[in-house]
Amino acid sequence: IVDKGWEEGWITPRPSPRGTGKRVAVVGSGPAGLACAQQLARVGHAPTVFEKSDRVGGLLRYGIPDFKMEKHLIDRRVAQMEAEGVIFRTNIEIGVNVSVQRILDDYDVLVMAGGAELPRDLEVPGRELDGIHFAMDFLVQQNKRNAGDDEAKAAPNGTLSARGKHVVVIGGGDTGSDCIGTSNRHGALSVTQLEIMPQPPVHENKLMTWPDWPMKLRTSSSHEEGCERDFAVATRRAVGSNGKVEALECVRMEWVADVDGRQVLQEVAGSEFQIKADMVLLAMGFVSPRHNSFTEQAGVELDGRGAVKAPVTDYKTTSENIFACGDMRRGQSLVVWAIREGRQCAQAVDSYLMGTSKLPR
Repeated sequence: IVDKGWEEGWITPRPSPRGTGKRVAVVGSGPAGLACAQQLARVGHAPTVFEKSDRVGGLLRYGIPDFKMEKHLIDRRVAQMEAEGVIFRTNIEIGVNVSVQRILDDYDVLVMAGGAELPRDLEVPGRELDGIHFAMDFLVQQNKRNAGDDEAKAAPNGTLSARGKHVVVIGGGDTGSDCIGTSNRHGALSVTQLEIMPQPPVHENKLMTWPDWPMKLRTSSSHEEGCERDFAVATRRAVGSNGKVEALECVRMEWVADVDGRQVLQEVAGSEFQIKADMVLLAMGFVSPRHNSFTEQAGVELDGRGAVKAPVTDYKTTSENIFACGDMRRGQSLVVWAIREGRQCAQAVDSYLMGTSKLPR
């Protein structure tokens, strides 16, 4: 429906008829930052979106493969936002190229929408072997190639290619699925996906009701294109020679009751096995935002998970004139959650600046 809307010209820029004179810096151009900036522009504020990468879009641009989301979808939205008065500044990392204090001097409000980019690592012997990579390092390179970048720019630290390799993807979520589809397009000899949790049932429990998430086996188009899936498997160590990974030593897992009667995952005795692996892609989720000069200079308090602490009621951090939304506030989540938080944060910022707001919650 929305694609038809763009084709027919139903979706057009909606600039505010008058400005408020208030300037807002939005750090991060992923779905949370874009949603926040667009709402702020439509009520007359002057938002500037700062992005450390060379293109706007965050994980929409660099992370989600083109075969799942074409990047012209981002470009048309950015063009609409520019016509509404949003300013975009790429290749600027706040806390590195420009200090947080300089931003606060120049803008009335700073919105932290930088995402949760710190990946969960695989802490096993042999992790240092060549050929073991974080999923995002692998996926971003392909995004850059598809965007037309030459190899030196797409892969400044060395090309990661699955061509002619036995690829093992550790992690059963969307990022793992993206690695499977990309590896198949590279021409991998084989692709195997390992998941530590047991295989879900093919059909969900029909007695389970919304908002509970139905537990069932989910198969993506990437799975259908070709891969082996193995469940209830933990990786013990990576083995190799001459500094390169050649195999993973794994073990089967099962649910057992502990001394308190709680169900815990435990290794199955005698179930050890090896799987051939020339390339291992770690797609085990993201722990938190990166704790770097941006978060340090902002002086914001973090919650127990390492995310920026800010209540969903007003999205205010513990630092004056600084708000936070999206994955940077709630931890790794879905694009729709990021959009929702960005829009709600814009309403909170508008209320903070003007005393009241007509933006929807």
